[in-house]
Amino acid sequence: MLAELDKLLGSCVFEIDCCKDLKKLEGIRVAVFGKNGKLTQKMKCLKNLSPSDRKVIGAKINEVKSAIIEKLSIKSNNLEMIELEKRLDNEVIDVSMPVDTKFFGYIHPISKVFSEISAILNGYGFRFAEGPDIESEHFNFDTMNMPEYHPARTMHDTFYLNMPADENGRKLLRTHTSPVETRYMLKHEPPLRFFTIGRTFRSDYDATHTPMFDQVEMLVVEKDVGMAQLKWLIKDILKKFFNLEKLLVRFRPSFFPFTEPSAEVDINYSIVNGKMVFGTGDKWLEIGGCGVSHPNVLKAGGIDPMQYQGIAFGLGIERLASLKYGVPDLRSYFESNEKWRETFGFSPMEF
Repeated sequence: MLAELDKLLGSCVFEIDCCKDLKKLEGIRVAVFGKNGKLTQKMKCLKNLSPSDRKVIGAKINEVKSAIIEKLSIKSNNLEMIELEKRLDNEVIDVSMPVDTKFFGYIHPISKVFSEISAILNGYGFRFAEGPDIESEHFNFDTMNMPEYHPARTMHDTFYLNMPADENGRKLLRTHTSPVETRYMLKHEPPLRFFTIGRTFRSDYDATHTPMFDQVEMLVVEKDVGMAQLKWLIKDILKKFFNLEKLLVRFRPSFFPFTEPSAEVDINYSIVNGKMVFGTGDKWLEIGGCGVSHPNVLKAGGIDPMQYQGIAFGLGIERLASLKYGVPDLRSYFESNEKWRETFGFSPMEF
């Protein structure tokens, strides 16, 4: 029996080495390990042997079995690689063929504006910063110089969550991206130049407001910055975004608890054939707010307001997209209407 097993092992190894096809290799495996396979028959004979012979022959069968299985595995991997290489050699993709764009999806206008604004701010050396959508009262309000009695903290404006409060107060959906300012300042030493883009949430819903919307916010913290630098920066950014060198930008005094002085930002436009045309005319449209960082905001971020000054602005992404690409109703951004995406979306090939 031992000699027969050695002979079986030798013949199997020879057949496997000579095999050039995966199908034939499978045939060898079945011939050895199948229901009526050669090694299977040897295993069935073990019951007829004496206990001492059964122990010796059984060990030999396991040795032969392991050797054949290892040989089959190695050969199978080699043959699979050979077949893959042949298939790759024969398969040719003509990358010069035109793409049928009707099978592509569309880039959402909000994503388009994200990309455009990010590229512009990166050009000024701004770094991107992120923060959580679920915030605490401390970061959302306290660090932004908004005390407990401030009306924006009431239920009719803010979405408070049914979650346990912690040392930073109740949990809520952030009402602005400004908490990112504090989180970033606490982790980095000035001078700072960064921006954030993200979702914000307020209890408001009509053609010009949605309960969820996106903001872009920028902050510069340096020793010698002020309203003059802020006004120049905002003008230059808006001219680049709208691609209008003659765009007029107006700053109106306003009030924000986190900046002092504060201003609202307007751009000029006219109505031509029922459409808004920017950079011409004497009509004005508000698009955002800005100001010099309040000392309390800098203190909350661990920065000495006697040494450094901050300038900041915030713009609504949906508002920018609507103005640049003619989307009439902000609510349609979130309605998942395929026809709307076809009308206002952008081809990935042009993005």
